[in-house]
Amino acid sequence: MLKDKTIVLGITGSIAAYKVCDLVRKLVKLQAKVVCVMTKSAKQFITPLTLQTISGNPVVEDIFGEPSKWEINHISLAQSADMVLIAPATANIIGKLAGGLADDLLTSLILAARVPILICPSMNENMYKNEIVQENIKKLKGKKFIFAGPEHGDLACGVKGEGRLLRIDEIVGKIEKILREREAKNKDLKNKNILITAGPTREYLDPVRFLSNLSSGKMGYALAQEAQERGAEVTLISGPTHLPSLLGVKIIYIKSALEMEKEVKRYFPLADVIISAAAVSDWRPDKVQKGKIKKGEKLKVSLVKTADILADLGKKKGNKILVGFAAETDHLQKNAWNKLIRKNLDFIVANKVKESFGKQTNRIIIIDRKKNIEKYPFRDKKIVASFIINKVLDFFP
Repeated sequence: MLKDKTIVLGITGSIAAYKVCDLVRKLVKLQAKVVCVMTKSAKQFITPLTLQTISGNPVVEDIFGEPSKWEINHISLAQSADMVLIAPATANIIGKLAGGLADDLLTSLILAARVPILICPSMNENMYKNEIVQENIKKLKGKKFIFAGPEHGDLACGVKGEGRLLRIDEIVGKIEKILREREAKNKDLKNKNILITAGPTREYLDPVRFLSNLSSGKMGYALAQEAQERGAEVTLISGPTHLPSLLGVKIIYIKSALEMEKEVKRYFPLADVIISAAAVSDWRPDKVQKGKIKKGEKLKVSLVKTADILADLGKKKGNKILVGFAAETDHLQKNAWNKLIRKNLDFIVANKVKESFGKQTNRIIIIDRKKNIEKYPFRDKKIVASFIINKVLDFFP
């Protein structure tokens, strides 16, 4: 169950921190990848070198440390994790999370995470039963944080009581149960066939020159990956990009708008959902020169409109779910709404060209046929893809 799963383990300043060595060892034995994140106080009880040796991965300590591969640590960790575990969790970390504070790497990555978060408290019994701590725990449970323990037993202060870190085997069992349930839940697109277009098209003037645009294809590829991970059969029709292929996704590579139109029409009948994220050229040269145009030659280019693929699909979509994108430089919502109506879409994803094309992040607005408007802040396109797929689910009967 834990093979190839990435677990981010947050360790805070409790005497029980020494027990996580055994926890890490057992998780690694089950073939999980464990990335340890330590608070400053945690290092008073156990050294980063110890955890690095046991886990086989560098220990992350500082939100301002130099990131590897030029990624922001708390964002990249939150995105790569299958689960975040805090063990041991002190009253202090529980209080900070309940207050929405993000003053170190651990709290920052937790607020950025969209995976299950398991908290295993460990503290003095009186602290644990304090009314404020209990209110904080109740608040976090209401926000879908998961708690395991503490249990009754011998405490570091020399008395017996409730506050002891849950036994390691039970924590491992809880992790397996949570990930098993998440995997089953996340297959919410099982038996659905989704057709996605991505990237730019190229309209050639001669064998070496073409008209195109700045689309990187990252949004379409992120959508394809998200849909595939959630159980869908995904066909991705991709214009020219520098992106790697996606495991489990059928990719059809094309160059021109005409090729895009042909392949979309081919796979459209099989699709339950069509998401048109590609930036298809609106014009193409009426003639393509067979030989390379020399610099000294006079050049006059006559353009003709390409087919409006999305509008054609809108005329025959039937019960299919049809999603479009509107990349605009001005009048974002107005232009997006007009496009939605003109092309008979179920909803449209609107964004500004300068905030999205070629970038790893995006800020979107989703507008549906009932004029519901949902605005989302800047997020990595992988996270934006989950917002869009969640919206698609609203349209299934």
